[in-house]
Amino acid sequence: MSFLTGETLGLVAALVASGIIAGLMAGLFGIGGGAVLVPVFYQFLAIVGVDEAVRMHVAVATSLGIIVPTSLRSFFAHKARGAVDMELLKSWLIPLPLGVVAASLVAAHVSGQGLKGIFAVIAVAVTLRMFFNRDSWRLGNDIPGFPIRPICGALIGFFSTLMGIGGGVMNNTFMTLYGRPIHQAVATSAGTGVLISIPGVIGMVWAGWGEPLLPQFSLGYVNLLGVAVIMPLTTLAAPYGVKLAHRMPKRALELAFGTFLMLVAIRFGISLL
Repeated sequence: MSFLTGETLGLVAALVASGIIAGLMAGLFGIGGGAVLVPVFYQFLAIVGVDEAVRMHVAVATSLGIIVPTSLRSFFAHKARGAVDMELLKSWLIPLPLGVVAASLVAAHVSGQGLKGIFAVIAVAVTLRMFFNRDSWRLGNDIPGFPIRPICGALIGFFSTLMGIGGGVMNNTFMTLYGRPIHQAVATSAGTGVLISIPGVIGMVWAGWGEPLLPQFSLGYVNLLGVAVIMPLTTLAAPYGVKLAHRMPKRALELAFGTFLMLVAIRFGISLL
């Protein structure tokens, strides 16, 4: 039983905590919790000795795999409350997956260091938005149509896939900048998580197919063991996040989440030097 070291037990505890937090965040912010899970998985893969060339790819792809059931459950819970903008989601049925496909092609060729750098840059941008966002900021009174809407959808799908997230933070920003209420944005973001994570997993399986450096129990870049450990916790916790989303102010939580992202971005940035 030598594998039951203090470090291993601490890691298991961190994975359990991350699963619960990711589920709560899926419901609370309309995201799949990937911004939390990716750094945790990256550390896990480092501890077990996975080659750095594929470590970030596996962390991102496995996060997308975990987001699938979490986003589905969060979406249906929000939809039952009538809070989802189904018209927007229908208009993104093609642009979002196209962005995901483009990201999968990039992931198949970019290095692990490059993928880490992309995560850090986007994390900083998301953090700045969370720190300095004002409800009064507006780009318009309603969401625009063609070509701005499909372009933004494709970009949300592209960058979210490379980060291993469900697109919630980006979609929340997009919708609120065009005058939509935050609760509708949160609810609709759960739907973007579905449109991103399902094709994202397929793309990451394809992108990593036949890669010799992958850890055991991997299907392409998606590690099935990681998905199996975290998925039940995120799925169970998501509805509780939905309940909180409809009765809690989010400013303090946004600041805390933004601080976490900034710390991750700094850590990844230092490792690139």
